[in-house]
Amino acid sequence: MISEKDIRELVESVIKELNLKETKECLDVSNPEPTKAVEDSDNGEMLPDLGLRDLTTWTEIPNPQDPEGLARLKSTSPARIGIWRAGTRFKVNPWLRFKMDVAAAKDAVLKEVDPELIEKLGLFTVQTVVKDKDEYLTRPDLGRKLSEEAKEKILQECPKSPDVQFVVCDGLSSRAIEANAMDFIPAFEAAIKNYGLKMGKPFFVKYARVAVMDEIGELLNPEVLVELIGERPGLVTAKSMSAYMCYKPNKNTIESDRTLVSNIHDGGLPPIEAGAHVASIVKKIFDAKASGLKLNK
Repeated sequence: MISEKDIRELVESVIKELNLKETKECLDVSNPEPTKAVEDSDNGEMLPDLGLRDLTTWTEIPNPQDPEGLARLKSTSPARIGIWRAGTRFKVNPWLRFKMDVAAAKDAVLKEVDPELIEKLGLFTVQTVVKDKDEYLTRPDLGRKLSEEAKEKILQECPKSPDVQFVVCDGLSSRAIEANAMDFIPAFEAAIKNYGLKMGKPFFVKYARVAVMDEIGELLNPEVLVELIGERPGLVTAKSMSAYMCYKPNKNTIESDRTLVSNIHDGGLPPIEAGAHVASIVKKIFDAKASGLKLNK
């Protein structure tokens, strides 16, 4: 009878062989989907960087019957299609990539937006009545209300009744703001200027939910308010950002009054292109004096 030690050695040798095979593939320039390799700190071996795998091309199916059909199917979605299995379970590499994407999503939610980025963007910071991240995640209603200190600062810093008031909010993904705002904002501001619209002084709202724009609208009375906010991260990307727009938002605003451009990131709508696109929608809202469903009537 084979001993437990023999079984362990056999499994370890198979895993080592598979890792070496994968490393050769990821370093092979003829490989249609090359990835970088990283050094395993435990034994010094080179292992593939699974974070660089393109989910629209990566498949683990051995000898697929219709490779071209599989490639077409994969290209339509970054969903985990064709990652194959080991018995009833994930294979090792797809499982590790899944765990990595879950961790990235959690980090995006729990991490704060880098204060240095906010400073580079030239934004001053205010906060909702939320005290910390735990309260932010468990009390969405509080993320819609500005603190009294925030209201005072906004009124002190910002001119009232601009054509366009621009606001950046952290939302549920700090990474989304850090990855996209720096490219989005210059493109947006340049386009707004070309349309001849007057912008108010932009600022950053910490621990904010989308509807915080209603209180800001009550304070500053802009014609159009534009709010950048980090979207809830998923397993495809943790850096997707949204731009919400509303004509004269106030305490009576309902969700159907808002216009939305979502999926702003390098794998969706690129942030520079999104900045110009959002500005063009703002001009339509400004001219029509309506947003959301009312804009399409």
